[in-house]
Amino acid sequence: MKILSIAVPCYNSAAYMDHCIGTLLHGGEDVEILIVDDGSTKDNTAAIADRYAKEYPTICRAIHQENGGHGSAVCTGLANADGVFFKVVDSDDWVDPDSYDRILDTLRDFVKKNIQLDMLISNFVYEKEGAEHKRVMHYRRVLPQEKLLTWNEIGRFLPGQYILMHSVIYRTQLLRDCGLDLPKHTFYVDNIFVYQPLPHVKTLYYIDTNFYRYYIGREDQSVNEQVMIGRIDQQIRVTKLMLGYYDPYQIEPPKLRRYMILYLEIMMAICSILAIRSGTDEDLDKKAELWQYLKKRNFRLYMRLRFGFIGQGVNLPGREGRKASVAGYKLAQKFYGFN
Repeated sequence: MKILSIAVPCYNSAAYMDHCIGTLLHGGEDVEILIVDDGSTKDNTAAIADRYAKEYPTICRAIHQENGGHGSAVCTGLANADGVFFKVVDSDDWVDPDSYDRILDTLRDFVKKNIQLDMLISNFVYEKEGAEHKRVMHYRRVLPQEKLLTWNEIGRFLPGQYILMHSVIYRTQLLRDCGLDLPKHTFYVDNIFVYQPLPHVKTLYYIDTNFYRYYIGREDQSVNEQVMIGRIDQQIRVTKLMLGYYDPYQIEPPKLRRYMILYLEIMMAICSILAIRSGTDEDLDKKAELWQYLKKRNFRLYMRLRFGFIGQGVNLPGREGRKASVAGYKLAQKFYGFN
């Protein structure tokens, strides 16, 4: 039995996937690495995947599919996973070996003791190209460390401190039972990957270790700001899907409800600031339509998000208001180190 399945979505990733997979091999026989070639055509990604499957037949599996996008590759990995737990590592990212050992030891212990763990959380590092200081996203002031928790025991997340795909390892069966299904040919579905399963999580565990190294620096990367502006329609689509999964005011326990509302607040803010940064009338209209969509769908949530601190900050009126919104965004960008 494998302890951990790791899906590595690959699309024309030949230039960097060796580094990623090399760090994952450190996990040894308790890990399976599912290298999902998402219809790569511009390089030898497929051949590299096959090479790893041949050289490490008990650890690596190469899965080839027609191009369906990041979410499709994640779902393919999940469908093929045999491990008790499931993790996604993007092909341009990597993991820290010492943290990897700690996490695998923890997961093994839960399996050995037959204690159900639904979600393990660890830190990730923004490996931003050219940055002297690498920002670390940690949760030590929110989550008690190395203790099996319920949502009732968590603290208050700050804006910008939300859990990302890089932070989480889910129990594989939980992801299947909650019906996780990420849309094809859509970027930013990693937010759905984290958000949709949350109400199904009953137990969580936090290790304060810098496990995941999140690379930021390629011009064509989906989190590059100019790329995000060009794909604002997909960001809005993901946000609308997330708004539709649950009425957060029906979520129990209250601390989970509060966190899910914060996550939606951040998603609305990202869409709004991208539209403002674009500066086109078309994108500003899309921003207005998104807020109207929320207003019609869930008026109570709309009032909370629109007139909260962040919502007001991204909806300041006029050109000068938009300049102030961008200034606030740049300050947050500098502080948290994203993009």
